[in-house]
Amino acid sequence: MTKPIPEPTPQLNRLRAAAGLIPIIEDGSVLRSLSQERASIMATFCAWAYDQASAEANAQALAQTIQEGLERIEARLASKDAEAA
Repeated sequence: MTKPIPEPTPQLNRLRAAAGLIPIIEDGSVLRSLSQERASIMATFCAWAYDQASAEANAQALAQTIQEGLERIEARLASKDAEAA
C-alpha cells in the first residue's frame, strides 16, 4: 500500500520548495551557474521556510533536509568568501 500524500498547506508547500532548492543551489554553486549573490538569496528563502516549520511529522522531515542542506551551502559560501578575499 502506498503512503498517502498529506494535505497540501502553504507551510508544507514552502518546505517542499525549499527542500527542492537545496540541490539546485548546491549544483549551481559547484558548476558556477549561480552567482554567489543569487545562491545566498535562495538560501535565505530556505532558511525562512525552515524557521516556519511546525512540529508536524511531515514538516519535521522536510525541515531536517533543509537544515542539513543549509549547513553544506553555508560552508561552501563561506569558503568562496575566503577565496575571494
